[in-house]
Amino acid sequence: MPVMPTAHYAMGGIPTNVKGEVLSDNDTIVPGLYAAGECACVSVHGSNRLGTNSLLDINVFGKRSGNNAVEYAKTAEFVPLPENPAAFVTGLVDQVRTASGTERIGALRKELQDEMDRNAQVFRTDESLAKVTETIHELRQRYQNISIQDKGHRYNTDLLEAIELGFLLDLAEVVVYSARNRKESRGGHQRDDYPKRDDETYMKHTMAYLTGDPHSADAADHISLGWKPVVITNYQPMERKY
Repeated sequence: MPVMPTAHYAMGGIPTNVKGEVLSDNDTIVPGLYAAGECACVSVHGSNRLGTNSLLDINVFGKRSGNNAVEYAKTAEFVPLPENPAAFVTGLVDQVRTASGTERIGALRKELQDEMDRNAQVFRTDESLAKVTETIHELRQRYQNISIQDKGHRYNTDLLEAIELGFLLDLAEVVVYSARNRKESRGGHQRDDYPKRDDETYMKHTMAYLTGDPHSADAADHISLGWKPVVITNYQPMERKY
């Protein structure tokens, strides 16, 4: 029976504060936008996984997000909307649904899965990450020439998977680019070419921002990396030993 790798748990995510308010950088709150659960990163336990649990993420911060959202809604003023606020989403859906290229979604997705599993798994090197970077760029180019079989408007899973693949390519590139820039081993990130943990340089969160055209060949042209400090409270970080 073939078994394909999948996401057991999300490490990292949308940065938030303890109120569940989304942050556009380390400090700036996005008014009225909240996130909780596996999509969010409150950073109470590192990057929200190794050593934590989903009950804390959703029960504690889900409740805090909901309560704070209610309080915000009570006093928030209406803000003007663009003339057609749904234009981006409807345009994206229509573009994918009516695409008439020759590339098949299933083939592209499988190649992305295979390459990420082979070269960007827990154990990585700069060489393996460089290889998968090239693959992601190639797949992104091929993605511009896709088509789907189901052109319908209702319950169209073919359309949904095609749109999701575009987002998977974006996320895969962020993961790989961030991993190449973290020259150490820590938690679920094991660099065979940098086997030691480097607290002096990398005791901080990686923050990734889209700053350019994602179709450019060099990830550095459109992904800007920043850092968020780690706040140590009751428990000091220790080396993982078995």
